Amino acid sequence: MNVPGEPVAVGLRPLSARSVVLSLLLGTHPPELPVRDLVRAVEPFGVGGSALRAALSRMVAAGDLRRSDSVYRLSERLLERQRRQDAAVHPETAPWNGEWEMAVVTATGRGPAQRADLRARLTALRLAELREGVWLRPANLNRPWPGDLDGVVQRFTARPAEPAHDLAAGLWPLPAWARTARALLAHVARAERPADHFTALAAVVRHLLADPVLPDELLPADWPGTALRTLYTDHRRQLTERTLGHAGR
Repeated sequence: MNVPGEPVAVGLRPLSARSVVLSLLLGTHPPELPVRDLVRAVEPFGVGGSALRAALSRMVAAGDLRRSDSVYRLSERLLERQRRQDAAVHPETAPWNGEWEMAVVTATGRGPAQRADLRARLTALRLAELREGVWLRPANLNRPWPGDLDGVVQRFTARPAEPAHDLAAGLWPLPAWARTARALLAHVARAERPADHFTALAAVVRHLLADPVLPDELLPADWPGTALRTLYTDHRRQLTERTLGHAGR
């Protein structure tokens, strides 16, 4: 049985030079840092200069980073990841009038890899699958719709006959999400070393990416989403100030 607050419950991942660099840049605006700042910033996490430079070289070769003189910045692919992360921490919502977004997959003849990619993209848009090819969510979330999905997915507005609260409870594992969120809140509160804060905050932002951002009317009592976002914002700013000497620029 998992005990709330244990690493297995909150999804902590071991630190590597690559993960430290990515987390620092993903939390920095604009997402670029000179190598001298990176050398100083990774020291509290046990990453030495040689390990850092090796990681930077591999990340440039893999297309994760771009280098200009001595400044490293996120590639376009990872800029999109930063945008998703920022939206997870600060989602843009609108008052809910009871309507639902419906996305129906209309493309045929797609291979397993294409189908898996489409599922991941629809999930990232905070839709949930009602049945194969039919995805739903309450129409309370403002976010851009990828134009390249228009030929693959047909979009509708709907008012399902099923009670909205019951439908939401069936589409998303809300109690499980809330339990993990509370475990993360407790874990961050206990963390003392910068490395412990770092791994905990990385787990927090991954968990926020899975928050469906439902209207308040459809959420269980004492939903910890807002508390988790506030904690992440405050602790991320403090960690950035300690490691880089500024608040994310």
